[in-house]
Amino acid sequence: MVEHPPAGASFPTEASLTASETEVSSREPSLQPIGDPFIVKFDEGDPENPHNWSRLKRWYLTLAGGMLTLNASAPSGVIAQLTERFHMSEKVATLTLSLFVTGYCVGPILWAPLSERYGRRPIFLIAFFLYVCTQLGSALARNTATVLVFRFLGGTFAACPLSNSGALIADMWDAETRGKALAIFSVTPFAGPALGPAVAGVLGEHADWRWVFWLLTIFSGLCWVMILLTMPETYGPTLLARKAQKIRITTGDNRYYAPIERDTLSALQIFDKVLAKPFKVLFSEPMLIAMTVYLSFAYGVLYLLFEAYPFVYTIPHHLSPTLSGLTFLPQAIGGVIAVVIYVTVVNPRYEREVKKCAPKPVPPEFRLEMMIIAGPVFAVSFFWFGWTSFPSISLWVPLMSGLTIGYSICWIFLSLFNYIIDAYLSVAASAIAASIIFRSLSGAAFPLFAGNLYNKLNPRWASTLLGCLAVLLIPIPFVLMKYGPALRRKSRFAPTPVSPVAEEKAKDQSTVV
Repeated sequence: MVEHPPAGASFPTEASLTASETEVSSREPSLQPIGDPFIVKFDEGDPENPHNWSRLKRWYLTLAGGMLTLNASAPSGVIAQLTERFHMSEKVATLTLSLFVTGYCVGPILWAPLSERYGRRPIFLIAFFLYVCTQLGSALARNTATVLVFRFLGGTFAACPLSNSGALIADMWDAETRGKALAIFSVTPFAGPALGPAVAGVLGEHADWRWVFWLLTIFSGLCWVMILLTMPETYGPTLLARKAQKIRITTGDNRYYAPIERDTLSALQIFDKVLAKPFKVLFSEPMLIAMTVYLSFAYGVLYLLFEAYPFVYTIPHHLSPTLSGLTFLPQAIGGVIAVVIYVTVVNPRYEREVKKCAPKPVPPEFRLEMMIIAGPVFAVSFFWFGWTSFPSISLWVPLMSGLTIGYSICWIFLSLFNYIIDAYLSVAASAIAASIIFRSLSGAAFPLFAGNLYNKLNPRWASTLLGCLAVLLIPIPFVLMKYGPALRRKSRFAPTPVSPVAEEKAKDQSTVV
C-alpha cells in the first residue's frame, strides 16, 4: 500500500493535474520554426498518442496510478507497539507518520522534473523500487533511528507516484474528460489513509508490528511488478523523441527531431524553473496564498485526526486496536460519496458550461461553487465531532461526523485544485507544487501537537478550536468569487484569455502533444 496522503494528490504536485510547465512550454509555436517539416509530432488519430489509446487501457492505467498512492498512515495503528519495543516517547513515535509526510516536501521537487526529462516509466520503476526497499528496511529495523530514517526516505520515494500519477492522467486525458478521471483517481488517496489504520489495527492486535511493514513491502513489491509488466510510457514528449529516433533510423535523415530533444536548460535555468519558480508564483499571488492556507489547514487536520481519534474513541470507549482502526472508515466512505456526486452532478454541469460559454472561457470562479457547501460542512463537522465525544454518548454519533469530514475535505481539494489549474493554466505546475510543499509541511506538523492539544484542552474544546479556525476560512471562496476576476486581471500569472479547455486544444492542434 504505497503511502500517500489524501488529497492530495490525486492531488498531484508539479505535474499532477495539468500538463507540466516543461510540457506546456514545449508546445509553444514560437519555440520552433513555424512550418518546420522536420518537427516530429503526433498525427490525427495516431495510435502512439496516449490520448488515442482505448478507454479501457486509459482507465486501467488511471486506476493503477491510484493503486500506487495507497497509504501513508498504516504505522499509526502500531504506534503503541513501536513505543513499547523501542522505548520511544509518544512524540517520537508520532514522527513515524510526520517524517513520511515530510518526504513529500522533498520528493516532488525531484521526481516531477526528472519524469519530464526522462519519461514517466523509468522514474516510476526506479523510485518505486527504492520505495519497496525502504519498507523492507522498516520491517527489519532494530532501533528507533533506523525506523525514522526509512520512514523519511519512504516518503521521499513515495512522492514519485504522488506527483507523477496525476501527471500520468494528464498525459492520457484531455481537458474536457480529465476532471472525471481525476475525481475517480482521488478515491484511493482518501481510502488509503482510512484503510491503513484499519489493517494495521488488526495486525497490531494479532501479530507483531513488523507485519505492517512486511505487508507494505509485499503490496508495494507487487505494484512494482505491475509497473514493470503493464505500464507503458505515457509522456508525450518522450514518445515523440522515440518516434523521431525511429524516423531517423528508418530514413537515414538526422534532421528529424522532437522538441524535447532540443530543450536544453542550464543549471541556473533548471534551478529557476524547478526550485525557485513555485515560490515566486506563490508569494506574488494573494489568491494562491489564500488557497494554499485553506488546503494546508484541511490537509493538516486530516493527519491530526490520526492522533486525535484515540482520545475520542480508543481510550474512553476501551476499543481494541482492530476496532480503533475501523473508526477511520467513515472518512473513506465520505470521500467516496463526494467523488460520486462530483462525477455524476458537478462535472457534467461544468462540461455543459464549457459548451455554453464557448468560445469564451468558463470563469475559474465557477469551480468554487462546491466550496459554498464544503466549507461550512467542514467547519460544522468539528463541532459535531467534538461536542458528541463525551464517553456517555454512543460512539456512533461522533463517528458519523467522519462522513462529513471526508466528504468536505474531498470537495475542498477538488474545488481548489481545479480553480488553481483554471486560473493559473500556464504556470499551474508551479502553483500546484507550491501548495503541495506547504500542505505537506502542515501534514507533517499537525500530528506533532495533536496529542497535547486533545490531552490538555480535552476533545470538546480542541475540536471547537479547529472548528473555529475552519469558520475563519469559510469566506475565502466567497471573496475569490467576488474579487477573483479583478485580481486575475492584475496578476502576472493568472490571466487566461481563453477557456482552459480551448487553450489546451489550441496548443494541441498547433504544435506537438
